[in-house]
Amino acid sequence: MISLFMTFSDPTGERRIGADDVAAAAAMTGAIPGMAEGLLFTPLEQSVDHPYKADGAGPVFALQLRFPNLFACEAAMDRGGVLAGLAAGRGLPSLAGLEVTHQAMVTRVFPVDDARHANGTVTPCSYLVHYPGPAEDMNAWNLHYLEHHPSIMRTFPDVRQIEIYTRIDWVDRLPSQRVEYMQRNRLMFDSPQALSRALGSDVIKRMRADFVRFPPFVGGNKHFPMLTRMVRPIA
Repeated sequence: MISLFMTFSDPTGERRIGADDVAAAAAMTGAIPGMAEGLLFTPLEQSVDHPYKADGAGPVFALQLRFPNLFACEAAMDRGGVLAGLAAGRGLPSLAGLEVTHQAMVTRVFPVDDARHANGTVTPCSYLVHYPGPAEDMNAWNLHYLEHHPSIMRTFPDVRQIEIYTRIDWVDRLPSQRVEYMQRNRLMFDSPQALSRALGSDVIKRMRADFVRFPPFVGGNKHFPMLTRMVRPIA
């Protein structure tokens, strides 16, 4: 499975995406040929406590689009396609003029104890993390991270999804800026409050203890809680 990430950022931290544009972006996303599923990420309506609040408010808007393989993903990234319109903010006035980046990555899915959302879940919350890199030795980095960190993540209370994304080479004709972060990961919870409770648990101590054992890397990391909306392809 390939995931394409597209991120809309405002350096001033003042912009917000309008509700109409979220709905329009969802409709556009559902019409992307070859897409298996889309996830739309928007900022929290109210801030919650988490260990990395100093990383800032996060993107104005972000997308994760799943494709069954790289060829389907690359085909969707043509110059005249729906994705090119999204990247340009076409028909989405509240996204006009923002900094837009994109990256295609391999999706690595890890097990959780209970993937079912609790009754009454309306808008799940994802914790989006990225490591710009680079690492001194990417193979050593990936081996350590993939063998150690997901098993700790699994012990977070009520975590519903664990995914880790690693780099690939890809081609596209999108108008947005390509980035090549060495890794991303995403945890999903039932709500911002559930995410906050999990990240306030003792599990975070084990995460930090493993962090100091990471193979050498630069660039730090960023963590953003985001409301999450799932979009299915239009039949």
